[in-house]
Amino acid sequence: MTKIVFMGTPAFSVPILRMLVEEGYDVISVVTQPDRPVGRKKVLTPTPVKEEALRLGLPVYQPQKLKNPEELQVVLDLEPDLVVTAAFGQILPTEILETPKFGAINVHASLLPDYRGGAPIHQAIIDGKTETGVTIMYMVNRLDAGAIISQISVPIEKHDHTGSMFDKLSEAGTELLKETLPSILDGTNQRIPQDETKVTYARNISREQERIDWNRSAEELYNQVRGLHPWPVAYTSFKEATMKIWWTEIIEPAATGRPGEVVKLADDAIHVQTGKGILAITELQPAGKKRMTAKDYLTGPKVQVGDFFE
Repeated sequence: MTKIVFMGTPAFSVPILRMLVEEGYDVISVVTQPDRPVGRKKVLTPTPVKEEALRLGLPVYQPQKLKNPEELQVVLDLEPDLVVTAAFGQILPTEILETPKFGAINVHASLLPDYRGGAPIHQAIIDGKTETGVTIMYMVNRLDAGAIISQISVPIEKHDHTGSMFDKLSEAGTELLKETLPSILDGTNQRIPQDETKVTYARNISREQERIDWNRSAEELYNQVRGLHPWPVAYTSFKEATMKIWWTEIIEPAATGRPGEVVKLADDAIHVQTGKGILAITELQPAGKKRMTAKDYLTGPKVQVGDFFE
């Protein structure tokens, strides 16, 4: 039986691991990131993939850096026939890519060559795309540049956000891998080179990308907010304090103020002028407070027409 090592970390990867086990594949080990401190109390927390692997009774290995010779050797000693990765979070050394008989494959959440990198779902939504997808590809020593084995498209609806698309793409990727694996193991799969002239990138989200620039259009800011929802969350400044913006809606009246200016207080939203159109803030989180609706926030005299978000 083909020996598989699975490498993954977030919740996106969990259904993929579960499918491999349910379909009877011989997953001999699961490699995931080390436990990390989470929350204000910095509680040491296992990755979602580790939790699922333990539930399934699979051995788990959590290297700090696979580039370290000792940690790399642990994986090589497993002598896998195939390595399957899905949002693992570390670059794999050449030895892992070249040693397995069937190679190393990756379940990547974009339609490559679009959005190579660590934040393809975030970036597709931020860019206002109406479609993305999943690619099964061979891994090589360049970022997401290997030959394409199979792909599936998934629409991005107007009210989708990064969280909802993670779920949709995880499900789509699981089904695609289920359909694709037999051809990989019997050697009949496709190997389609990526068109290097069409490559785009989706680097990990920076703090600057999280900040709202009110000079941009309402549509651009709406896409930014949902592309950063529910993590890491877009933010702005209000009365010299940071405020997270969790959700918004677009309103399209004629311009009535300067970018960032509060032009109306509705029962359940704060209407803010942008470079083009009005953005209605419906969910927010003031500094040091919990996430709340704009309706709850507006119960006190915290904001007035004419105030500015910076």
